[in-house]
Amino acid sequence: MRYSQLFTKTSKTVPSDAESVNARLLTQAGFVDQVMAGVYSWLPLGLRTLRKVETIVREEMNRLGGQELLLTALQPKENWMKTERWDSVDVLFKIPSQTGKEYALGPTAEDIVTPLVQSFVRSYKDLPLAVYQIQTKFRDELRAKSGVLRGREFLMKDMYSFHTSREDFEAFYEKAKIAYLATFARCGLNAKVTESSGGAFSKKISHEFQVETPAGEDALVLCRGCSFAQNTEIATTKEGDACPTCGAVLVASKGIEVGNIFDLSDRFTKAFGFSVAGPDGEKQEIFMGCYGIGLTRLVGAIVEASHDERGIVWPKTVAPFQVHLISLSSKDSALTADILAKADALDRTLAAVGIETLHDDRADVRAGEKFADADLIGAPLRLVISEKSLAAGGVEWKERSGTDAKSVGMDAVVDEVKTFLA
Repeated sequence: MRYSQLFTKTSKTVPSDAESVNARLLTQAGFVDQVMAGVYSWLPLGLRTLRKVETIVREEMNRLGGQELLLTALQPKENWMKTERWDSVDVLFKIPSQTGKEYALGPTAEDIVTPLVQSFVRSYKDLPLAVYQIQTKFRDELRAKSGVLRGREFLMKDMYSFHTSREDFEAFYEKAKIAYLATFARCGLNAKVTESSGGAFSKKISHEFQVETPAGEDALVLCRGCSFAQNTEIATTKEGDACPTCGAVLVASKGIEVGNIFDLSDRFTKAFGFSVAGPDGEKQEIFMGCYGIGLTRLVGAIVEASHDERGIVWPKTVAPFQVHLISLSSKDSALTADILAKADALDRTLAAVGIETLHDDRADVRAGEKFADADLIGAPLRLVISEKSLAAGGVEWKERSGTDAKSVGMDAVVDEVKTFLA
């Protein structure tokens, strides 16, 4: 991709209402555009990263045994009345129709997926079952804040599992924890399983997956000696206490929630009269779990956890482009043509082996501005072809997470890039 043809450009202007790092950097780097409070358009660079995150999430949910579907976001009031949530969920968008009916814009999908699964399940032999979707959700947040971390419109993966016994549910719940940790690790995040309250969507204890960062909006108490952690909203411990698991001293911290899992028990299946015939022909109750990951929120969390004073530092797995290639003009027009030809050739060679490259080919932009844009956009690797680099033997190589540059021969650079990205 040639930078000169890229739809968006970077901006030196800090958005006046950007109160968080992710809002500032994603906007300045041209990844998102804020339409109104809590609502963002995802631009080409941002969408490339969002789709990579989506692919990772989908692969891990498929590996867990989930079956993907796509549910309606416009939901009938009747379903929400049946679960007694129409008037109890304060973030629910309620949409009046000219037909006289009312609908909800789905913040979640228990009220839709439960009767759907019920219509296909006939006996205990049809269970356990897990289905998931990746869909735009809507929540009428009183104060949308923190960029893409807390929006009124966002992309979410929500999965629902159905079981004929609590033991089977609990076994799947533990597998989901492992799948979630694998998902976040692939996105370059070290997430911590944290005990929490289910809030508006579940009255039982649930678990959040928190990424520690000083910019986090959640207060945590956790152990450095083991995996114990609690959200302070339901904490049975406090800073300075002995860890109930290993005895080490607990510390206070902050985190960003990147996912959550809930034990829904029979809360929704009972509301819809969903039961199945067991081996003896008697009715069996159905246990249900819910497992959510906010994908747009996850992108924001990655930025919060991985940036510096110059811009975003993307993990290799989710960067919009793996390589940011820069060609720098010379005062010698013939040499400039040679530089551009070599850069184009390298771009094509990298593309041929599956390496995604953003080539900054702009002829009227100074080197310092190109370097600043590369740092702001945050690709893992910057390659520069210039009069200076050619005199030194080929290509200047600098990793985004490092400080030192080196020279790599033109004949060796593709293999070295492949090794770097492996």
